[in-house]
Amino acid sequence: MQVLETIAELRLARRLMNGRVGLVPTMGYLHAGHMALVDYARQETDTVVATIFVNPTQFGDGEDLTTYPRDLPRDFDMLESAGVDFVFTPTPQMMYPQHFQTYVTVENVSQGLEGAQRDGHFRGVATVVAKLFNLIQPDVAYFGQKDAQQVVVIRRMVQDLNFPLDIAVCPIVREEDGLAMSSRNVYLNPAERMTAVVLHQAIQAVGEAYEKGERHPKGLLEIATNLIENEPLTDLNYVSLSDPVTLDEIDVPRNTPMLFSLAVQIGKPRLLDNCLLPLSLNTREGVTRILGVDQKAR
Repeated sequence: MQVLETIAELRLARRLMNGRVGLVPTMGYLHAGHMALVDYARQETDTVVATIFVNPTQFGDGEDLTTYPRDLPRDFDMLESAGVDFVFTPTPQMMYPQHFQTYVTVENVSQGLEGAQRDGHFRGVATVVAKLFNLIQPDVAYFGQKDAQQVVVIRRMVQDLNFPLDIAVCPIVREEDGLAMSSRNVYLNPAERMTAVVLHQAIQAVGEAYEKGERHPKGLLEIATNLIENEPLTDLNYVSLSDPVTLDEIDVPRNTPMLFSLAVQIGKPRLLDNCLLPLSLNTREGVTRILGVDQKAR
């Protein structure tokens, strides 16, 4: 594995890459969810490039930019063991040099859910991802379902700006008790960690109700809300049923796929989770078909 620390090194390496190039963008402090993305990229492309960059423009005031967990040596060991060919580790000064003033804003799909909670977050996400796409020119970029709105924002950007690449989406990787893996889970104390499983319990309960025929958004959302609010350590930010393409909130029954998502504050971290309804869609094929981009299908 070759570590690329500068844009010049990356551009030189890119000219030497063979075959289809797969990109796995990360902010580091890797876990099994990230490694699942790497595994898919290793199986499906000829050259795998991972990036590790804690992107300052997607953090708001009072968020955990300075304390975000970091462990580059550990990350390098994990990526090399998984067969990654190159890892790009730029600094903020390289990505946002003095007088930088060009940002990418994706309009409607950035407004609700996390966009309503974190002003400017998706402008930072879209900008850094666009820069990585331009620098690396991948054939396929791999993202996790856990950040479903992020995937929808990036998909819209790819379609609107005609990036010639596929967006592959990989299902959420969970701990044994169902908690979605996240780098921020390390912030949870033991009592909070036990409580955090309620997010997955809410998803399962909503999915089971859907399978039994419940289609009214109000009924589905009440199931999740009641479960979460019965836990004393939780602060429910939102529960949502939305269209997986537009992210418009759904307020009438429908049988076409829906995205159920929620955000819950437990102690220090805000924990996110989601699923597609029906639950049978939450497979690699299902989440990529509903949330991703396949150039051949366009």
